[in-house]
Amino acid sequence: MLRQRLVTGILLIVGLIVVLWGDDRLSDALRQSDGIRNMIGTSDGVLLMALAILALAPLLARELAVMLRGAGIAAPTALTVLAAVSGVIAVRMAPAFDSGVTAVAVTVTALWAVFSCAIIVHSRDAQIAGVVAATGGTLLSFSYIGVLLGAWLLVRCQVGPWVLVGAVLTVKASDIGAYFTGMSIGRHKMIPWLSPAKSWEGLFGGIAFAAVIGGLLSWWSDALPDPRDHIPVLLGTATGAVLGVVGTFGDLVESLLKRSAGVKDSGQVLPGMGGVFDVVDSPLLAGPVVWWALHLR
Repeated sequence: MLRQRLVTGILLIVGLIVVLWGDDRLSDALRQSDGIRNMIGTSDGVLLMALAILALAPLLARELAVMLRGAGIAAPTALTVLAAVSGVIAVRMAPAFDSGVTAVAVTVTALWAVFSCAIIVHSRDAQIAGVVAATGGTLLSFSYIGVLLGAWLLVRCQVGPWVLVGAVLTVKASDIGAYFTGMSIGRHKMIPWLSPAKSWEGLFGGIAFAAVIGGLLSWWSDALPDPRDHIPVLLGTATGAVLGVVGTFGDLVESLLKRSAGVKDSGQVLPGMGGVFDVVDSPLLAGPVVWWALHLR
């Protein structure tokens, strides 16, 4: 199992680097395109946006729909996917508007549309039972998947792709640090009713490792050619520690969903790791933290 996880993890990291390299090249090629800037506000992250809308959000939404149904909540796959994709688009479109008020209004309108559609779909059988819970599940897809993926796309609009790689690796470093620290010296269970394998020692080990990785990657960022990618070491270290906490929280959130559904993994598409949700659960909640950290420079 550990060998499978290592192989899959390495392949995912290589894939992420290749995608972001391609995203960087495509962004440079489109930088002079007025049409792209008028449409989405910036050429940065065009490839990432396309992948989020066409692949990542739908995959996560499909897994979420299965978990919701496992928990006894009606969750049509098509509607759950539509909600997630709508959230991504609504948030990512923000840079296209000159007014912040307009950007917020667009996001609120998307939320209104998803909410209204969910109410109509879930009440189409002329039954009241389960409508509220099912609508909540649809809105969970909009916010938990769509809005939070959109936050990472906004981060990409602020910095180059390699800072994005560094942020994701820092979050995942907390998983690695927590795992090996917990295996080695973990004695005190953190939340045994939710995640029996997690310990307080593992939590602090994950935070420490994420802080170290965040600091090292920030120090390395000075070698990047784009000045907007330069991250102060102290900020990178502090952000790494915070991401260690947020990453653990993200993992616990998904554990809550899986336990509600009575499943061990969110899916089986990634050998040794389970589903897509099982891989991105910790980074998913970290996007807003990274965005605010970048504005502290």
